Amino acid sequence: MPVVQVTLTEGRSPETIRTMISAVTQAVVDAGVAPKANVRVLVNEIPTEHFAAGDTTIAERHAAAADNESKEGRA
Repeated sequence: MPVVQVTLTEGRSPETIRTMISAVTQAVVDAGVAPKANVRVLVNEIPTEHFAAGDTTIAERHAAAADNESKEGRA
């Protein structure tokens, strides 16, 4: 029984996550790993404040991008 773990930052709609679960399940089936009924998919969502790259959290990157967009809009 394969168990596939997917870790994402928060922010996707339930519909998007559901579509991804179906696609991941089908990929495992198509690869011949296991029948659909035996595939398990676990989705872990991490708050954007809890994920960092280069000492900058995703939340900080989003805030900086929004700030830059608002400054460009005023220029």
